[in-house]
Amino acid sequence: MKNNLTIFEEYKIRRLYDEESETWFFSVIDVIQVLIQQPDYQVARNYWKVLKNRLKKEGSESVTKCNRLKLEASDGKKYLTDVATAETLLRLVQSIPSPKAEPIKLWLAKVGYERMQELADPARSLDRARETWQKHGYNEKWIQQRMMGQETRNKLTDYWKDHGVQQPDEFAILTNIIHQEWAGMNVKDHKNTKGLKSENLRDHMSEAELIFTALAELSTRQIAEAMNATGMKENKIASKKGGGIAKQARLELENKTGKKVITQENYLSSKE
Repeated sequence: MKNNLTIFEEYKIRRLYDEESETWFFSVIDVIQVLIQQPDYQVARNYWKVLKNRLKKEGSESVTKCNRLKLEASDGKKYLTDVATAETLLRLVQSIPSPKAEPIKLWLAKVGYERMQELADPARSLDRARETWQKHGYNEKWIQQRMMGQETRNKLTDYWKDHGVQQPDEFAILTNIIHQEWAGMNVKDHKNTKGLKSENLRDHMSEAELIFTALAELSTRQIAEAMNATGMKENKIASKKGGGIAKQARLELENKTGKKVITQENYLSSKE
């Protein structure tokens, strides 16, 4: 996971990005500090403790969907802290009377990468992504392939969301099944092959790697649609079959060219 810190007004909000599930996790207490306008961390912590107990008694899904991850505290040490996705936080916000509720919801939609803005205006998201890749030195051909692959990925995850797959953990499991099948290695091993740590693997793929990833995910979605796959068990089957189609294509290409599709090079270092 990649550590990061973001700002809402004068408040610092800690967050972690999970590369495999492509999800931001935010500190719940940090967001509550904003909502109750409380600079004292312990006061916000106690507020969350009381709120969490009340929501549990009410059977709220918002609490059950909170995770615990290690975040850096003011003393420089890392402690297990309640975190949640932007989607879950948006639900929690409804439980806290605050004049900051609407601004924090808009902010979460922007920095949480939950595709709210993309659904409302996809062109804005694409333009923003293109500008970022251009600034990092990617050429137009690679950028086009990356964007096409991301659209394929989004359609697959949308299918999963609508068919009983719970994000983000189950998304990561299915992604690994697809990747293991087509590439012969899981996402973590592929990153290790390229010498990557917190970087996004797809941002360091070659054109061929991007194409085969997209083929595997496109095949998975179409097979899942044909099966009407619902839940993890059925979507695991579709994922394995979809990845298998891309594997067959990869092996055939490698046989014809004598070159491996999976490369140790990452995109930026190969351009230096």
